[in-house]
Amino acid sequence: MSPHVLILGGTAEARRLAATLAARPGVRVTTSLAGRVTRPGALEGDVRIGGFGGAGGLAAWLRAERVDALVDATHPFAERITANAARAAADTGVPAVVLRRPGWRPGDRDRWHPVPSLSAAAGLLPDLGRRVFLTTGRLGLAAFAHLTELHFVVRSVEAPEPPLPPDTRVLLARGPFTVPDETALLCEHRIDVLVTKDSGGEATSAKLTAARDLALPVVVVRRPPLPAGVSAVPDVPGALEWLSGP
Repeated sequence: MSPHVLILGGTAEARRLAATLAARPGVRVTTSLAGRVTRPGALEGDVRIGGFGGAGGLAAWLRAERVDALVDATHPFAERITANAARAAADTGVPAVVLRRPGWRPGDRDRWHPVPSLSAAAGLLPDLGRRVFLTTGRLGLAAFAHLTELHFVVRSVEAPEPPLPPDTRVLLARGPFTVPDETALLCEHRIDVLVTKDSGGEATSAKLTAARDLALPVVVVRRPPLPAGVSAVPDVPGALEWLSGP
């Protein structure tokens, strides 16, 4: 029987891993997407869309589909999915690993303000500026809705979910973005402060370079920690090496 690898996807790394595995003879690969993006790109191998119903549902699926290995390649802030995956893997004995790209690191000229949550980020903003470039995704913006005196420029792939701050302009766009484009955007909208999650990777890092060059403060929401005892690899080669075994 062909080995079956389940990838919890939604990232560029998950897409590359699926393509590599699907090209290997005798390997069955399934990518699971949460369904939060309505028009996901094409994926190699089998694809399922929608949640499993928690750790118990995922464990049942792992057993029913005879999954041999689980790779959690979700977004670094998909905390609940990662916790459920770790529990389901432990309950079923299916080997599992988390594929997490490294986080960003500030340089000497960066003016970063690390915070543990979106609500903590919102608490800092009145002291940092009046015009905010908010790039934390379309979920969780309620944390900023009470900031009625600030102007927000919100960028996300799809329309953000309400409630939003009352003075908000929404930009729908998908990365990668270039430094010149990000610099132009910050200048055009007269941005005082950038807010972002530490998602890592190059596709959306140009805004950090632009903010550095313009000497703007950046509020960076730190990643949630991985569940205790969970193994992690930083990239697709690392995941492939893990799948190959000792």
